[in-house]
Amino acid sequence: MAKTQGQKDRRANLIRATVAAVIEHGADVKLTEIAKKAGLTSGAVLYHYPDVQTLVLEANRAGTERFYDERMRTIAAIDDPVEKLVVTIRSGLPRDTDDDAVRLFCELGGAARRHPVYGSLLTSLYDRQVAMYQVILETGAARGDFALAQDSLTIGRNLVALEDAYGYRMMAGHPTIDHEVACELLLDYARLATGNPLSAKPTDPTSSPTDPEGPTDA
Repeated sequence: MAKTQGQKDRRANLIRATVAAVIEHGADVKLTEIAKKAGLTSGAVLYHYPDVQTLVLEANRAGTERFYDERMRTIAAIDDPVEKLVVTIRSGLPRDTDDDAVRLFCELGGAARRHPVYGSLLTSLYDRQVAMYQVILETGAARGDFALAQDSLTIGRNLVALEDAYGYRMMAGHPTIDHEVACELLLDYARLATGNPLSAKPTDPTSSPTDPEGPTDA
């Protein structure tokens, strides 16, 4: 059991090192750069993962866990569609400009044309988040809480695109856009799109998902 836990800890350390190395060196990061961040030899890294791309994909999975799976688990405990929508919006943005999971996504997105697999993974995450919003929107409409200005697919796509856009602005260090400002901007659009004031107080106003630096079992 101790050995198994030790292996998990070493893998988690490698994922954190990979995230840090990608942020510093870009998506074309080298094995030696990851090994240096992890305080290991290249051979020791390869003992756990067969190549660099596998490590990067695993780091991406940790971010996916945060922005989809963790959000789904959080809202599953909420019945009110209004509160569910507010919590989902608040949890889809970077915590701050040092949010490594989002910085990783920015790096991988920029390299998607050179590495199509990264583009495919980010597209899949986008589509899953859109579907997540669609369920909330359609449930709220069916219950009479929302009067949707457009179809749920269009609204869902716009919400996720706004998350991405404001997240990028935050990562770029925009001086007047922080987490709370970005949340309110998204909520303003959602109010127009749903015909609801969205004034419900979320159960957990911060709704902060798990630490993105290592896998939680995206």
